[in-house]
Amino acid sequence: MPGSQARSRARDRNNVLNRPEFMSLNQPPRREQGAGEGRGGGGPRRASRQQSQQEDAGGRGSRDSSEGGPAADGGAKEASHWPEQDCMQLNPSFRVIAINSLLAIDISLSKRLGVCAGTRGAGAPLRSMVSLLALSGHALPWLCGTLICLWSSNTLAGQEVLVNLLLALILDLMTVAGVQKLVKRRGPWDFPPGFLDYIAMDMYSFPAAHASRAAMVSKFLLHHLVLAVPLRILLYLWALLAGVSRVLLGKHHISDVSCGFALGFLHFSLVESVWLDSATCQTLISIGTLRWTPLV
Repeated sequence: MPGSQARSRARDRNNVLNRPEFMSLNQPPRREQGAGEGRGGGGPRRASRQQSQQEDAGGRGSRDSSEGGPAADGGAKEASHWPEQDCMQLNPSFRVIAINSLLAIDISLSKRLGVCAGTRGAGAPLRSMVSLLALSGHALPWLCGTLICLWSSNTLAGQEVLVNLLLALILDLMTVAGVQKLVKRRGPWDFPPGFLDYIAMDMYSFPAAHASRAAMVSKFLLHHLVLAVPLRILLYLWALLAGVSRVLLGKHHISDVSCGFALGFLHFSLVESVWLDSATCQTLISIGTLRWTPLV
């Protein structure tokens, strides 16, 4: 008898089905468990033992699969609730990579070209000259100059050109201010806007208002005035330098000036397509000077 009992114990130890991970195979059906619980008090104890063994086996498997357990589950839940912009894009598209690279090159070159941004930089001796050149592309001198010329003009053709130029300047001013308000891009050196910038609503970097105005005015004057070749070359050179001066002062990026030039040419084309004739210009002048008499 003792030998048979020892053999049976050895068989039970070597049996694979007695391991904790295979205990579910030895469980009786639920109906039998319920019957056993009704028969006597041993049923719940056996069920509790089996459940504890299953929980131990499940705990071992979860420890092997995850290091943190509940903490890892909590971290996964938190990661699932993170906003998309806070997650790292491991596989960005080629278009995103190209745009980010171009923006980085634009910012780096713009900062290097801003030699007149500070009072102690390499271009500090040229700062006053560059500032004067940038002032020539400001909206205030052009608006005031156009109004003075319009007030002193006596010819219908001259008044027609000046009224359309004034409307072009107002269109350029409002369009650039609206785009800057939408984009809200800061300059490469992030200087606060000055008093004249607040007047002209030129408080942001993109697009460059001076470049847009210089391109539009130069194209307008070259198209409607008869100028000699040296003056035409100087006008083109002034428009280019007026835009570049803003980069040298650290106010705008290179891309801001380029887009400003393109926007200025677009404004010129728009004004030419809706050109006001002499009669309409005379009506606007009479309204502006408070000498308009209503038609009977």
